Amino acid sequence: MTTKEAARPVSAPAPRPPVTAKQAKRRASLRHLPLHVICILVGATIVVPLLFGILGGFKDNGQLVTRPFGLPDPWVFENYADMLVSSGFWRPLGNSIFIAVATTLLVVLASALAAFVFARFAFRGRELLFTLFSIGLMFPFAVAILPLYVVLREMDLLDNPLGVILPQAAFGLPMTIIILRGFFRDIPGSVEEAAILDGCTPWGFFWRILLPMARPALATVSVLAVVSSWNNFMLPLVVFNDPSMWTLPLGVQQFQGQYAADTARILAYVTLAIVPSIAFYALAERHLTSGLTSGATKG
Repeated sequence: MTTKEAARPVSAPAPRPPVTAKQAKRRASLRHLPLHVICILVGATIVVPLLFGILGGFKDNGQLVTRPFGLPDPWVFENYADMLVSSGFWRPLGNSIFIAVATTLLVVLASALAAFVFARFAFRGRELLFTLFSIGLMFPFAVAILPLYVVLREMDLLDNPLGVILPQAAFGLPMTIIILRGFFRDIPGSVEEAAILDGCTPWGFFWRILLPMARPALATVSVLAVVSSWNNFMLPLVVFNDPSMWTLPLGVQQFQGQYAADTARILAYVTLAIVPSIAFYALAERHLTSGLTSGATKG
């Protein structure tokens, strides 16, 4: 290499053209494409059977055989109309609503009181006792069904709504206490000190200040309790022998057995049975998501 070549300045690489907003958006879309595909597939597994059931209720049995995935032609509205005027649908619906509301009120009230003690009071053995409640999450309901049946029979609670309400509330306590404790512990101690200085008792602080501030948490655990009670099949099956006491899941099973050959009517009944729970969950989904996230990360 000559002296002139050595003295020649080395040219810097040409700068890359700036990335435009459109290119950045396209790259981000490609990066998130696998996640979008997975979400679409998961959503399809939920929506497709639901649409099949809804549309199947507007068909007759012949259309279900010849055109299972096509639109009804003609539309058979009698299937839904017959269900809406049948006591075999409204009576189980009313029983499910009553049991779900009673279970929710009981489990939320008891759990709120227990979570308040675990979150705001310091006493010996508090964490051990809270751990015992938490262990209840690992206790499967099916294991307890036989001794639970014996206990309910001895207490004369068979064919009694309390035979379903009390066990459901008991099994809902662990999760509810864990969620509410996280919310109650997150409320600053200065709020409680200010309430005490104003002459507020611990009960007054719990009822007038803590519960209103923890409204998102209460909405969260209420949604969980309602959905769990609404979908419970095994416990009502064991407790209720009287058909007039059956809940909606038992009504669906009985209807399927009675009209096993009429698939279109069964689809109409099942579709109407899931409408209340879907509507309730859609209205409360925002509270459920925010409440679960906050309750899982605080406390």
